Amino acid sequence: MKKHKRLEVFLEFLIFGVVMGLAEDLLAVKLATDAPITWTVFWIVLAVTIPFAVIGELIVDRKQWLPKFKKTVKKDINKI
Repeated sequence: MKKHKRLEVFLEFLIFGVVMGLAEDLLAVKLATDAPITWTVFWIVLAVTIPFAVIGELIVDRKQWLPKFKKTVKKDINKI
């Protein structure tokens, strides 16, 4: 049951990450290039967004990294 719940949470955040990344990237394309948003642009942006959402879920959002990062930052701050 625990693995099922973990997969469910992973997929929720992955889908949310893809939707938000897609919206952000489409907005950036529109503002930066003033190009019309066509289906071709949509699919290209989606193809770029999905890997970053997966990477974000698999690597960045792991809670194991947070304590190690905090220790590193505290050491660096204490050196200053």
